[in-house]
Amino acid sequence: MVGKHDAGKFGRVKKPNLSMAQIINISMGFLGIQMAFGLQNGNASRILGNFGADVHELSWFWLVAPITGLIVQPIIGHMGDNTWSPLGRRKPYFLIGAILCAIGLVLLPNAASATQMMAANVLLLAVIFLAMMDASINIAMEPFRALVGDMLPKHQGTLGFSVQTILIGIGAVIGSYLPDWLTKLGISNVAKEGFVADNVIYAFYCGAGILLLTIIYTIVTTKEYSPKEFAEFEGQSEIVEQPSKLSDIFSDFAKIPTLMKKLGIVQFFSWFALFTMWVFTTSALATHHFGLSPEDTHSVEFNKAGDLTGKLFGMYNLWAIPFAFLLTPIAKWIGKKQTHALALFCGGLGLISMYFIKDTSLLWISMIGLGFAWASILAMPYAMLIDAIPQRKMGVFMGIFNFFIVIPQIINGVFGGPIVKGAFGNYAIGYVVVGGICMLLGAVLTMIFIKSDDANPQEIEEEIQQVHF
Repeated sequence: MVGKHDAGKFGRVKKPNLSMAQIINISMGFLGIQMAFGLQNGNASRILGNFGADVHELSWFWLVAPITGLIVQPIIGHMGDNTWSPLGRRKPYFLIGAILCAIGLVLLPNAASATQMMAANVLLLAVIFLAMMDASINIAMEPFRALVGDMLPKHQGTLGFSVQTILIGIGAVIGSYLPDWLTKLGISNVAKEGFVADNVIYAFYCGAGILLLTIIYTIVTTKEYSPKEFAEFEGQSEIVEQPSKLSDIFSDFAKIPTLMKKLGIVQFFSWFALFTMWVFTTSALATHHFGLSPEDTHSVEFNKAGDLTGKLFGMYNLWAIPFAFLLTPIAKWIGKKQTHALALFCGGLGLISMYFIKDTSLLWISMIGLGFAWASILAMPYAMLIDAIPQRKMGVFMGIFNFFIVIPQIINGVFGGPIVKGAFGNYAIGYVVVGGICMLLGAVLTMIFIKSDDANPQEIEEEIQQVHF
């Protein structure tokens, strides 16, 4: 799969450049993972609403996702760093994660039917299935971030994460639009009270199948480097085996690079805003744009708001795809941190504009800025960080970096619902605006805290020129 290894200084072997086709193969499984993630983001609040959850309770149910990420990702990263199996280093984990996630995709929208058979509380069962799905997504997702760091030379890092972002965007667009497409094919989007609409159920089935197919594609087409090759990349003549235990994660956390800490502050405000959008958009549209009361979660209009949420989330992912192509040349022109700050600024304006754009047919305008921000959030922090992470600790440090993603979501999950109820009377559009302000703060802090670009402009130029199509 890979080219001939070139010897560098002091006997260190350089990683070969990968072709565009090889980079796509590495990240193809992320398309399926993000399709599952898109289905969850666009429909989880709607499903929980169908099962009887109040709007101010939604953020508490959504806590399942960041809490599982907080626990699972560093553990999987640590285990991947210390795994050498016949299947590879990272591939066993995203295969296991994909299988479990596919099962969760089938079970979550069918929680009401399962409740009748098991005599359980439907919301409790739905949260259990949601937790299973979230844990599985995290098991599958973390190794893909580390795999880019494993397989690509550092000067191709921005390109690798940009390609990953493009595939993420495609998967999320499919996942977000799928319920609406199925409705247009004649499948009902109206749920009986206490149940989920058929278009959502069948969309989740499709997501499970595509997830498994894309993961298998990456496994078949990608050959990971051997321990011996990794030793050569680090300038070692032989593999040095070191005892490892899970408690090492805590000592690794104490050694995180300064750049990771600074990026972590920016990530806090970025992901606080994203969590706000994912949790409260359906309710915000239902009340602010469709004129419903916060308690109305079973009407045809509420389900239309749910379908619209999925379409809007698909739109911002769609806009993220062309911007992902532009990340490398823009970073070469103005710098990585400036590129990220610009994208977050556009995302903040996008969220805030949802309050002022009352015509639902024009809300696609808000999604343009969010698409720019999403593309950059998925690529630029990792591209800035990759040079500061030791190769042998790529997995665990990527997992630890996830702390700065999930902690703001947990904080938002705990306090977001009470704020929406107490400060905004359960009309969630005001809190969506708060999310936009947080993203603007993230843009400002990017310029303040990240002192200089970590990427050499010459390296970015080489990255563009050395890709073999």
